[in-house]
Amino acid sequence: MNNFIKKLFSSKSDAAKSPVFHVDKQDISRERSAELYEKAKQYFPGGVNSPVRAFKSVYGTPLFIEKGDGCHLWDADGNQFIDFCCSWGPLILGHNHPKIREKVVEVMQHGMSFGAPTALENELAELIIKNNRYIEKIRFVSSGTEAVMSAIRLARGYTKRDKILKFEGCYHGHVDALLVKAGSGLVTFGETSSAGIPKSFAEETIVVPLNDEKAVKEAFKQFKNQIAAVIIEGVPANNGLLIQDKKFVEFLREICTKNKSLLIFDEVITGFRIGFEGAAGYYQVQPDILTYGKIIGGGLPVGAYGASAEIMSQISPDGAVYQAGTLSGNPVAMAAGIAQLSELAKPGFYKELNDKTAEFVSAIQRYADTHNYSFMIFSVGSIFWFAFTEQCIQTAEAIDPKSMDKFRIMHRELLNRGIYLGPSGYEVGFVSAAHSKTDLEKAKRAIFECLDIVFKK
Repeated sequence: MNNFIKKLFSSKSDAAKSPVFHVDKQDISRERSAELYEKAKQYFPGGVNSPVRAFKSVYGTPLFIEKGDGCHLWDADGNQFIDFCCSWGPLILGHNHPKIREKVVEVMQHGMSFGAPTALENELAELIIKNNRYIEKIRFVSSGTEAVMSAIRLARGYTKRDKILKFEGCYHGHVDALLVKAGSGLVTFGETSSAGIPKSFAEETIVVPLNDEKAVKEAFKQFKNQIAAVIIEGVPANNGLLIQDKKFVEFLREICTKNKSLLIFDEVITGFRIGFEGAAGYYQVQPDILTYGKIIGGGLPVGAYGASAEIMSQISPDGAVYQAGTLSGNPVAMAAGIAQLSELAKPGFYKELNDKTAEFVSAIQRYADTHNYSFMIFSVGSIFWFAFTEQCIQTAEAIDPKSMDKFRIMHRELLNRGIYLGPSGYEVGFVSAAHSKTDLEKAKRAIFECLDIVFKK
């Protein structure tokens, strides 16, 4: 979390601090993107509407995207890329999928926002609940951050407790109480990672290391009967891909049950991505509350949180936990979600996608191993992460910040070869159903070339 937040809030380009290196292939043109970026800086802080888009961690100015189709993106300079960012994950069917586009256009003919119930909300909720054994009722919101914020309030309202336990290296959106990092010591109150967050908010958050049963036990001992919930990303994927052992996840379930605290899975990235039931299904562990992001809206602004009927009965208007939103259940987002999740629910969808991803990452790993490169790909489902290491990484502290110098080189060289990854070495990549064998073969060859360049520097 600490390194991740540093990247988000850095005021000075990390690329500018990097050593100068030889560019193996001529840089793509960014002239039009650079012009747009200079203009954007007149309107937006840092020229962007989300910090990581500023390319602070990699070389050059941000690329301004003009269109996407299938697994491809085109920028304002006409450069074409094979996209492994997929709008940070939700475009599991690729860009501009015809069934999603057609459903959205159909619904838009009748209006785009009502602030009132529609049958589309019922249809999407039924599709989700009938195919996900881990939730009984759901509430739609407008983003993953809003879903997490609401889940935290629900946990506190249900348990009548205030403290939340989170893990160093897990990011849960820009919620005040969770935008914190660990202090010194095994079990600590959170320290704010952003200006503008009152210290009193952070002090309601306990931060412990990932994959550390001893720290979790100590936290429950120190704050007996005070912890409303433990929150963890289904598979931590915002600061590298920190895949946790099933034993640790089962331990979290057991200790929460024993202490009458709720277990929250933040599945904004993993939900409907590694399987229709997300990380809960992957680990076969029942969380008390689950949160989801824009994958349930085909990439449009939407989120959701769900739980048992009993826990969800605490939400207004049934209960005393207030949460509302004019755009919650927006008909356009619901339409996109129905179209997308209908495809995901088809037999064999995830097996085909996950098998394709496994073959892709295995080939790259074999190449790196054959050449004795200090490089590992971590993957789960259709999510992958490039790490310049030979060690298994399960905690944020295990990531070597110096390895990001290698990622900067690789990111630049991949762009020059028409491969688009998120502009930070702490971010994961995604394979979509739209990536063909030809696309993946081209991407592999480009990655092989870039690995050779990185390790010859």
